[in-house]
Amino acid sequence: MSKRGRVRDKWKLKSWYSVYSPPYFGSQEIALIPANDPSKLLGRVVEVTLYDLTRQDIQHMNIKLYFKIIKVDGLKAETVLKGHEYSREYLRSLVRRWSSRVDTVVNLTTKDGFKVRVFPVAFTRKRIRLSQESAIRKIMVEVVLERGQQLTFDQLAQECVLGKLASDIFHRITKICPLRHVGIRKTKLLSMPEQPAQQASPPKAEVQPSLPG
Repeated sequence: MSKRGRVRDKWKLKSWYSVYSPPYFGSQEIALIPANDPSKLLGRVVEVTLYDLTRQDIQHMNIKLYFKIIKVDGLKAETVLKGHEYSREYLRSLVRRWSSRVDTVVNLTTKDGFKVRVFPVAFTRKRIRLSQESAIRKIMVEVVLERGQQLTFDQLAQECVLGKLASDIFHRITKICPLRHVGIRKTKLLSMPEQPAQQASPPKAEVQPSLPG
């Protein structure tokens, strides 16, 4: 009988890396990931909810955030927001009979060269006409492009997730018809600049979303 070779424990060869959210979401530890080579962490995506960051409002469980690892320094992995979205259950709960849902999609480039796709959505209190839907979409596009081109990616990410951008849209379109909810239901980072300029991040204040509608 041949003797078996000694089996190496692969887990013992791995190190545990702490994954942190970006400064514009508090630089909080959001995951621990084992790896035997830090380069294997690059590009991996970690999913958390907004509630995981705020621990304030149980409704924040309905907002999912996706952070992509872009740098490893020692045992610390740094991330960028790859995107966010409403959970399917939450989106379905916003639908009502005899009301309208208005969606649009806006592609933009931020002040610091990040290309982003933004998905605004509005739910009305009653059924509206096609002309009103068109007017709402037009305002959505105008507001998103206007703010997106004025802001850095860090600032835009905060405004999309925490409700500031949706609030701006809400106040602009509330004159058209009664509204029940306006939000940015989803964002997607399309590309990053090859050598992004160093931008001053917003202050590391507590994450306190204010979702309109």
